[in-house]
Amino acid sequence: MQSSLLLRLAAASALLPGLSALALDYPPTPRHPVTDSFFGTQVTEDYRWLENGDDPAVKAWGEAQMKLTRATLDALAVRPALGRELKELYSTSPVRYFDMQYRKRFFAMKRQPPKNQPMLVVMGFAGHRRGERVLLDPNALDAGGTTSIDWYAASLDGKYVAVSLSKNGSEDGSAHVIDVATGKEQGDVVPRVNWPTGGGSIAWDAEGAGFFYTRYPQGNERAPQDMNFYQQVYYHKLGTPPSSDTYAIGKEFPRIAETALSSTRDGKYLLASVANGDGGEFSYYLRDASGKWAKFASESDKIRRVELGLDGNLYALSLDGAPRGKVLAMPLGAPDLAKARVVIPEGKATIEDIAPTATRLYAGYMVGGPSEIRVFDLEGKLLATLPTEPVSNNALGERLDNDEVLVRSESFLHSTAWYRYDPRPGRLVQIGLAEPSKVSFDDAEVVREMAKSRDGTRVPVNLVMKKGTKRDGSHPLLLYGYGGYGVSERPHFSLWARAWLDHGGIYATVNLRGGGEFGEAWHKEGNLTRKQNVFDDMIGAAEHVIERGYTKPARLAAVGGSNGGLLMGAILTQRPDLFRAVWSLVGIYDMLRVELTPNGAFNVTEFGTVKDEAQFRALYGYSPYHHVKDGTAYPAVLFSTGENDGRVDPYNSRKMAARLQAADPHGHPILLRTSADTGHGIDTSLEKRVAEDADGLAFLMSELGM
Repeated sequence: MQSSLLLRLAAASALLPGLSALALDYPPTPRHPVTDSFFGTQVTEDYRWLENGDDPAVKAWGEAQMKLTRATLDALAVRPALGRELKELYSTSPVRYFDMQYRKRFFAMKRQPPKNQPMLVVMGFAGHRRGERVLLDPNALDAGGTTSIDWYAASLDGKYVAVSLSKNGSEDGSAHVIDVATGKEQGDVVPRVNWPTGGGSIAWDAEGAGFFYTRYPQGNERAPQDMNFYQQVYYHKLGTPPSSDTYAIGKEFPRIAETALSSTRDGKYLLASVANGDGGEFSYYLRDASGKWAKFASESDKIRRVELGLDGNLYALSLDGAPRGKVLAMPLGAPDLAKARVVIPEGKATIEDIAPTATRLYAGYMVGGPSEIRVFDLEGKLLATLPTEPVSNNALGERLDNDEVLVRSESFLHSTAWYRYDPRPGRLVQIGLAEPSKVSFDDAEVVREMAKSRDGTRVPVNLVMKKGTKRDGSHPLLLYGYGGYGVSERPHFSLWARAWLDHGGIYATVNLRGGGEFGEAWHKEGNLTRKQNVFDDMIGAAEHVIERGYTKPARLAAVGGSNGGLLMGAILTQRPDLFRAVWSLVGIYDMLRVELTPNGAFNVTEFGTVKDEAQFRALYGYSPYHHVKDGTAYPAVLFSTGENDGRVDPYNSRKMAARLQAADPHGHPILLRTSADTGHGIDTSLEKRVAEDADGLAFLMSELGM
């Protein structure tokens, strides 16, 4: 589920009075009490029957809920115009390139509105779009836009590309092999290389004769409940059936392994990075030129990232005794942590990424939300810090030749730009991998302030508003947060924010604990039994923007998805007086049963388990579903979910919506929006994004009286 959800909101025009003025007749929802016992605590709930999505009664209930939601949102006079406006805005967005790979040739994913899905392209070199060819266009495979590329891996000689394809946002991917010269499929189709639980990965061998890949159980290899666990690494030889693929490694991996594969450019060494679920614990295995695998780092070693160098060394980002990170180096032929040398020691900023080239070592630093890139020599001497815009997001892209790298830069006020950096003249040169946006924020500013959480921790709040905005408490303000898995909330350019500002609104993001903005200690302060700190931080940020005069509760909304959906559920149940409206996407709300779902088991290392008493007490202490109280005046809430979500089971949204509707049936509206052909939001088509975002914006702006 790890993933920082990028909200796809956009412009809206003035709306009619809020939905709360409408009398909603919710579909009847039977109560069937079920009681569980945890360490002597009896927990009773009424809506467990809604967990079975295949039950005809559940399907009928969901259809009735969607009928009400559709009728309610469509009744807003602005909704049709808003949909047209969003379609125009999204469809005319500039071309964007991402996920680059340099393998003799230069490969990239290309997003080209109004196409529903990104395409895979090949070009002569980075930024040289002349001669660009489309290798695979999923839009041509599926007119409905529901087939998508999960990820791809180019062979080391650039002759072939393996592509994981899935449908309907399911992330259930099979690998297809494409001949780069002809653009034709080779006929190799390898099933179950990707799944929402542990993801997937491919690394080609040195000769381009085949590839190593992540494989999920097939046939009768595992019990039905284990089919999306026990990921292992197999080898596929081109031109042979997948049934003849051979086992490489993985029997010793944990049940909730999430494996990423990479190799040196000559293919002699292959690295398997194995995460134990989503909590940030990793082990590492290296395959040498003779084909022998060896484990060189365990979870207890606190290595968070490993990169294979071009100079015969392996570089590791270690948190051992350094919660903000240090970089180690050791020989590829004999990696030994006990003998590793420290190349970059821990500093005040957090190291989050490394990219070794022939004679340089690039390091991406997180500085509380904004980020920067520093350049070192291979002995650890600082040579340069790349020039960046204040409060911006700067990330390393692909390594090129001659110590050059690609750099991506973005901010709240400026859209994504790609640069090539040559360390010898020390120049950043913008290249044609991102067209400038038509949307301007020249009249806007970013203000970064520090809110205070309940325990006194200072939490950054980033506010985007028009210059000269008065702090008179009158402005609609939308607060976004995530706070989990060590994922940092970064400055990002948002099309919807332009319209929000034009309607007198303010947009704010919060760098919550649970993220990685201030290192691993910041993450650990917001996971397992300390998860409540994340919610306290968000509540503190809401109180801050009110106290500072930016807004007031009647004009304050919150939005978040996935782990951020859990955040939405927690803040609306703990402080319903603080928010007027909430939009919660693909969220987790029943924290006592989530670990029984496939991906929920992967989340145990981040959230905890009900099998441990202390962790149960913490989970039960904040579980949103279990803290809804009858008769409480809750904010207006729109729950959005997809039936094919393999990361967060949609029953979470069904149960939470039912419980809130029962608790306050005559209060603000509680709506459930379920999409039949989407999942967690990954690979959602452009058309369906327009529809979802138009619904969400119409709901929020209506409730805030914008």
